[in-house]
Amino acid sequence: MERSQSVGSILMAVSALQMLVFTMGMLRRSYLAVALPVLTAMAAVSGLIFWVGYTMMSMEPDLADLELESEEDTEAASA
Repeated sequence: MERSQSVGSILMAVSALQMLVFTMGMLRRSYLAVALPVLTAMAAVSGLIFWVGYTMMSMEPDLADLELESEEDTEAASA
């Protein structure tokens, strides 16, 4: 079994276990069964948005100019 297949199997097992625990919590009418997954999802989305913002903020502003220069060099070399 390749590494990606192993990781996929682990993800499937964790997902099934998570759904089982969630279902058991819902049957017990536990507030945490709803609150914890919502908190986790909100944290994941907020972390992703923060990461995208940080990446955009820390990117060099001259990157677009460098791409234009490389395209001009490529056109000049092909002409």
